[in-house]
Amino acid sequence: MDIRQKASITAISLALILAVSKFIIGFISNSMAVVSSGLDSVLDVFMSTMNLFAIWKASQPADDSHQYGHGKVEDMAQVVQAVVIVISGSLIIYRSIHEYLHEEAIVYSMLDVGVMLLSLVFTFIITITLKRIAEKTDSNTLRADALHYTSDIYSNISALVAIALTFYTGRTFFDLLFAVITGCIIIYSAFRILKNGLYGLMDTSIPEDVQNQIEGIIRRLPYPYAGYHKLRTRFSGNKRYIDFHLFICKKLNIDEAHSLADELEKMINEKTLIADITIHVEPCGLDGCDLTEDTCTVLRLKAVKKR
Repeated sequence: MDIRQKASITAISLALILAVSKFIIGFISNSMAVVSSGLDSVLDVFMSTMNLFAIWKASQPADDSHQYGHGKVEDMAQVVQAVVIVISGSLIIYRSIHEYLHEEAIVYSMLDVGVMLLSLVFTFIITITLKRIAEKTDSNTLRADALHYTSDIYSNISALVAIALTFYTGRTFFDLLFAVITGCIIIYSAFRILKNGLYGLMDTSIPEDVQNQIEGIIRRLPYPYAGYHKLRTRFSGNKRYIDFHLFICKKLNIDEAHSLADELEKMINEKTLIADITIHVEPCGLDGCDLTEDTCTVLRLKAVKKR
């Protein structure tokens, strides 16, 4: 079990405890703000469970049917989660308005405040943990999970404010207002998760700053490197795919050219964490060169550009 799976299991356990606590207290007090926060915690359990499966499946080695691996499972999981979250957020808003129009009585207690404060602390811990591990492993799935838990922090704060305002003013409108706010926050986070999932499914290029780093590494290669073109990148799950054509002085033999490409792959992998790199080696086709480092046409062109 890798560190990403452990993070998901921790998130599932804490979210399950919070969901049960919120539902019990929310139904006792008849507070839709607390109940909607409990439903949000159920969504957290669902999301983290799906993420756990997606991470496990994506970590399986490539096979005859999936020769590029199973990384797309992580992207598909994000899309499914986003759709379910939008539906759930909409139900929260609908249910809150329905309760308000039927003037259901709300009876708050200190248990409501206690469970929401506990939820706020637990959610903060989960969010920090997921973000840290997501950056360490470059996992878009954990980033999406952390994004949703971040929205939970705001929804928990909203529920606490609703409890305080309703308790001191006696007006149930505040419970409705902040339950609707919670629903809107949930829906907003879903669209951000959906965007990340669709980017992966559509083979979107890796982040521009990382691609610039890769290009810088290639350009800094010494002779017999002679240039590159057709650089393409994409990501699938937490894995990045990079391929390009590398020009090398045509006097090199196959072994020497292959060794240079291997060394370049290692240099790029040090900067991009998990990457599948394919380099197509081509002989330099420039004229006016007698195949030595001193007279290399490419090096002379580089020297002119620096002036």
